[in-house]
Amino acid sequence: MAAERRRRAGGGLGELLLRIHEEGKDSITEHPYIYETDVEISLLGGSCKNPVEKFWNGSSAVYILQKAVSVHESDSMEESRADDGFYTSEVLPKESPGALALSVGRAKQLISLYSMVQNPNMTYVGMSELLVLPPLWARCDGCDPQHTLWIGAEPLKAGNKVTALNIYTVSCEGPTADKTRFASLEELKMEHKIRHHSSVVTTKGFAQYELIAAAAIEDTIAESGSNICVDITWNGVEKILETPPLISAATLNIALEPGDPRSPVFPLYRELQFLLALAEGLRTGVTEWPEPPESESALKLVQEFLTDLKKKLDGDYIYGNKNETEKIKCDTAAVDSCIKSIFGERGDLDFTEQLWCKMKSVSSYQELIDCFTLVIKSLEHGEIQPWIHQGSSSFLSQLIQQSYHGKMEDVSFSAITPIQMLLEIGLEKMKKDYVSFFIGRSRNSLLFQDYFISTSVDLQEQVHRVQKLHHMLEIMVSCTGLLQFRHENLFPLTQICMKYYKENPLDEKHVFQLPITPALVKKFYQDDNPEVWKVEISSGHGQKEVKTTWQVSTSAPVEHGTANNSGFFSDSTVNGSSEERLYFITTTQCSQVHFT
Repeated sequence: MAAERRRRAGGGLGELLLRIHEEGKDSITEHPYIYETDVEISLLGGSCKNPVEKFWNGSSAVYILQKAVSVHESDSMEESRADDGFYTSEVLPKESPGALALSVGRAKQLISLYSMVQNPNMTYVGMSELLVLPPLWARCDGCDPQHTLWIGAEPLKAGNKVTALNIYTVSCEGPTADKTRFASLEELKMEHKIRHHSSVVTTKGFAQYELIAAAAIEDTIAESGSNICVDITWNGVEKILETPPLISAATLNIALEPGDPRSPVFPLYRELQFLLALAEGLRTGVTEWPEPPESESALKLVQEFLTDLKKKLDGDYIYGNKNETEKIKCDTAAVDSCIKSIFGERGDLDFTEQLWCKMKSVSSYQELIDCFTLVIKSLEHGEIQPWIHQGSSSFLSQLIQQSYHGKMEDVSFSAITPIQMLLEIGLEKMKKDYVSFFIGRSRNSLLFQDYFISTSVDLQEQVHRVQKLHHMLEIMVSCTGLLQFRHENLFPLTQICMKYYKENPLDEKHVFQLPITPALVKKFYQDDNPEVWKVEISSGHGQKEVKTTWQVSTSAPVEHGTANNSGFFSDSTVNGSSEERLYFITTTQCSQVHFT
C-alpha cells in the first residue's frame, strides 16, 4: 500500500513537472504551481533571479520548490486550475526573507520522488513519457542539526537518457567571528575522501575582495549600488583563508551608479541632469527648472557675456583665451587633479558652448526666452560676430552663420522652440567634453565617430547616448582616481564599456568585468579580509566528478533561514583591515545516485 502511494505521488509530481516544463518552453511562466496542496513549484530561467546561483553554477532552467502559501495567507492567490491535486496561482516566485521553506524531511521526500521520475528504469511510476527534466531545488527551513537550507538534484545524462543524479545539500551557520569554528583544509579533504571513497583530491580557491564601496566611504552610510570588487581564483589551496597567490586569475567587477556628490565629476553630472530635464520637457511639454542660483542669475551672466564680447569686437579676440580658460578652471575647482587636467583646461569653447555655461542655471521659461532674445538682438544688430566650431549643427549655430552675411531668419520664441535651442547647444558642448576625455585619455576616437556623437538620430536618442558616455566616464574616473589605473588598464576597460553600450540600453546597475592581474590591485586588499572566501574540493572526472565546497562570507548566502544577515563587522572600522569580521559558514556537499 505504501509503495503504491509512493508510486502515485511520484507519477503526480512527474506529470506536473512535465506540464510546467512544456508550458515554459516558449516563455518561463511567472506563476507557481501547487503540488499536493503544500508545495509551490516555480520554473525559473532566463532573466529570472536564481536563488541558488551562489552555490550552484548551473545555467539552465531550474525548478524551485517551497512551502505553498495558503489562500488565507495571501490575498493575491487566485486558484485558476484545480486538477489532480494541483493548480496554478497568481503568486509570483520571489526570493525574500519571508519566503516559506519546507521541512528538511519533506524536501528529502520530494527529491526522492524526483529521483523516481528521472530514473529510466522505473517506468511503472506512470509517466506518460520519459524526459530529462530541469534540475530541482527545494528550499529548507534549516531546523535539522546540519542547518540544511537547500537540497537539490541535477540530472546527468548520456544522450537523451538520464544516467545519474547529483544530489546537493547546502547547510549554513553563523554569523560568527570565532575562527575556531572554521574547519581546517585537511579535515575537509579527509571528509571528502571518506565520503566518496577517493584517494586523490584537487583544490581550487576563490576569494572576493571589496576594493571600493560607495556605501562605506568616509565613515558614511548611504544606499547605493556602486561597488568595485575583485574576484580571484587559483588552484592548489594550501590553507583556509589564505591570500591568493599573484599567479591567480582575477576579474575586476565594476558597478557604479552616477551621481555621488563626492565624485570629482559631480558638477558634470549636475549639468547632465539639467540636459535631461530639458529633454524631458521637450518630450512631455513640462520642464522642471532648477532653483534660482544664489549668485548671479543666468540672465545677468548672459548680459555680461554679451557686453564683454561687444567690447572685444576688434578682430583679434579668440574665445578660448587664457581668461576664459581660467574661468573654466575656477568652475571645476572641485575636480580632482587627474580629472582637472582633462576638463579644466579645455580652452576651445566656442560661443554656443560658453553661452550654455551661462544659461545652464536658467530657472524659468521666461528667463530662457529673455536670454535668447538678448543673443538674437545682438546678432541682428551686428554687435557681436561670434566664432563657432566647424560642423556645429544647432539651430543657434545656423543663425550665427546667417548673421555673418547680415541676414537672419525670423525666430519665434514660442512653445518648445527655446527649450530645443538650449538642449541642442548643451548636447554639442557636453559631447565635446566627453570626447575630450575618451579620445585624449583613452584614444578611442574611431569608436566615437559612428555611434556616441552621431547626429543622425533624434535628440532624445542623442541625450540617451550622452548618458551612456557619462556612466562610462564615472567608471574611468573612479578607476583612475581610486585605483590609480594607467592608460594600459583604462584602454581595455573603455573598449569593454563602449562595446556594451553600443549594443545595449543605458543600465547604471550593470557590472562591467575586466580581466586583470592580481598585482594590479593587490595593495588594496593584501591587508584586508575577504568578503567571500571559498575552497572547492573535487575528485573523479567527467560526470563522475563530485565536489565539496566550503565557504565563508560576510553576507548570508541565502535570504531565508538566517536571523541576522546584516552583521558584516565586529568592532571594526569601515575601511579597517585588521579587525575581525562576522562570517557565515556555508558547506555544499554533493553525492551521486547512479541508474545504470
